Amino acid sequence: MSSVRYANVTCQYPGAERPSVTDLNLDIADGEFLVLVGPSGCGKSTTLRMLAGLEEVTGGNIYIGDRDVTDVPSRDRDIAMVFQNYALYPHMTVAENMGFALKIAKISPEERRRRVEDAAKILDLTDYLDRKPKALSGGQRQRVAMGRAIVRSPQVFLMDEPLSNLDAKLRVQTRTQIASLTRRLGVTTVYVTHDQVEAMTMGDRVAVLKDGLLMQVDTPRALYDRPATEFVAGFIGSPAMNLFRAPVTTGVGSGATVQLGTVAVPLTRAQQESLTGDRVTVGIRPEDMHPAAEGTGLPIEADVVEELGADAFVYGHLAPVTAANTVVPVDNTTGAEEDPTVHEFIVRVEGRTPPRAGTTVWVAPDLEHVHLFDAATGRRLPD
Repeated sequence: MSSVRYANVTCQYPGAERPSVTDLNLDIADGEFLVLVGPSGCGKSTTLRMLAGLEEVTGGNIYIGDRDVTDVPSRDRDIAMVFQNYALYPHMTVAENMGFALKIAKISPEERRRRVEDAAKILDLTDYLDRKPKALSGGQRQRVAMGRAIVRSPQVFLMDEPLSNLDAKLRVQTRTQIASLTRRLGVTTVYVTHDQVEAMTMGDRVAVLKDGLLMQVDTPRALYDRPATEFVAGFIGSPAMNLFRAPVTTGVGSGATVQLGTVAVPLTRAQQESLTGDRVTVGIRPEDMHPAAEGTGLPIEADVVEELGADAFVYGHLAPVTAANTVVPVDNTTGAEEDPTVHEFIVRVEGRTPPRAGTTVWVAPDLEHVHLFDAATGRRLPD
């Protein structure tokens, strides 16, 4: 049994004004690959290091299986950690690096050799066992660090941004190898990254943190389609979701609506009852805004057009004709309102016939994929 549970866990460093992690409750199933993601300083590495026993828990408890490991020394927790820097011993061969922890544990040479060879076969390192780290590429060194963890047969793998030192192409290749490998081994894995694309492509579930607080934990698809907060909506997805605030209006004999240019977005009764003010934050992903007839929807002045082959992305801003419009863009990171004639809007368009930079594109939202959040609380409004 190698499930992991954080029960009301808090970590506050001595002298810090506020906790790095606050009242964290998180359950990780046996064999699950869970990714911790969030901006720098959100507490994701601290969360991982508390599980590893490298940071002191100042409140709450951490369990591996049914065992409370809150005060158990790191060496006795039966976990293996892969760091951002691979921390390989330069004077040892690959085989010696992979088997070093087993040697310290006084495992017999025969058993060490068997485990190292088995791990090398899994990681395609058999031909490199006699080499020193300096003779390996970055990706191969990363696999050696993985092998060092595998040979120990731990209850839990912990990975702290292990791909950040690799180039872009190798990162894509290696992240698929890690995800495939951990699922094949069936070992519970907690993986930290600041790269939300990495999180979405690797995790069985993804936990999004902000300022030491758990914002949402769910499957990648659920995070993308039903973000629980305005922050999660703006953080998950690449390119980022378009976010803007607008007032709620109520017409005579009709329900409440939000006006986006010439398009009215209706609010359900449940959404109206959940509102704490008279404004909402509207979220629309770039692929859910489609070109419309002139005078329909919102006019976006194209600043830059990225052509990617099958698709193209228009990066622009609200055209001056809407300067007096009630739509107010929101910064994806801070949630602060911005100047609508400056703030960036992103629209995905057909890649073979994209508009030119400097032109105005009228776009309308797909109403089935419009996300609504309470402007005061940032919480998602019910459907």
